[in-house]
Amino acid sequence: MADWITWCIAAGAAVIVELLTGTFYLLMIALGLLAGALAAWLGMAALAQAAASAVVGGAATWLLYRRRARRPAPDVARDPNVNMDVGQTVTVQKWHEGRARVQYRGALWDVELAPGAAPHPGEYRIAEVRGSRLIVGE
Repeated sequence: MADWITWCIAAGAAVIVELLTGTFYLLMIALGLLAGALAAWLGMAALAQAAASAVVGGAATWLLYRRRARRPAPDVARDPNVNMDVGQTVTVQKWHEGRARVQYRGALWDVELAPGAAPHPGEYRIAEVRGSRLIVGE
């Protein structure tokens, strides 16, 4: 079997394992393995094939890591894409020192006012969820 076919089989195996794990890092390694396949197809020596694979795979993995590290982690307590309660409304009947209890989704919840919100009876929008407390604002 030709060397480049071996490299392609290894790249295919890496992609299959990636599909089972979902980390994207194995896709970068698969790119490196494809670079090794290209080097083999061009007739380079085994050491050059391994070097091409290592350089491309390592660089791609490092670039992916840097890209992910630069992006800040989302605040899931405030993200409506993660927490379905954010953005919904609740009706507060009575406040006591910036806190209240409301019926929401069939259960009693503790409610706190977000900074800058005025405590008056009425409807409030859920701005954040901290554990079992709803932080509401106007």
